[in-house]
Parts: sequence; structure tokens; C-alpha cells
Amino acid sequence: MSHDICEIYCYDEEKVNRVKEQLSSISTQNMVKIFKALADDTRMKIALALCQEDELCVCDVANIIGSTVANASHHLRLLRNMGLAKYRKEGKLVFYSLDDEHVRQLILLALEHGKEEKVNV
Repeated sequence: MSHDICEIYCYDEEKVNRVKEQLSSISTQNMVKIFKALADDTRMKIALALCQEDELCVCDVANIIGSTVANASHHLRLLRNMGLAKYRKEGKLVFYSLDDEHVRQLILLALEHGKEEKVNV
């Protein structure tokens, strides 16, 4: 028998109803989009690079992740379309940065959490 499930069926009806009501008023679709966008190893590396440097041009991102400019541009565009990054054009160069401090905090929290050593009990 699995040790990670209840051995009897008993629930706190008040707690369940309270949480269900709170969740019913929250749209999780935008949250899901954020995590889907960052669930790709390449895009997470790009996001981490943008945490380290406030702004990077597409060419620099391509060199950092070891890809073509077209591939880097594709991933950056997706991050932009998902609301995680923004860009500005300066002459023939395009510079990307994270959209805001919330995005930076989310990525840095994920980095710190990933560093924690987990022990299965």
C-alpha cells in the first residue's frame, strides 16, 4: 500500500468548501501560461541570463545559450508574448529584458528552490 495517501476517507468539509470557493474566483490560466513558458530548459536559461543582466541583445542571448540567432529570437518572442519579457529596438539591434520585478522574483525563487537539497522521507 502506498504511504502517500490517506488510509481512511475523512475530510474537513468546512475547509474544503472555503478553499473551493476561493479557487472558483481565481483565473489560473495566466498562471499556467507563465509556468508553461518557463518549463522549457532553453527559455529558463534565457530568463536566468536576463536576471543576471538587465538587458541583452538577441545576438548575445544566442551566444549565451549556444544557439542560432533565429532560435534565440524564437524563444525570446515567446517569452515576450507570454508577458515575461519586453524588448526595445535600437537601430538594427533588439534588446530584451524581463517584463518586471515580479518575473525576476519568480525566476530567482525557482533557482533558490532548485538548489535546496530534498530528502525523501
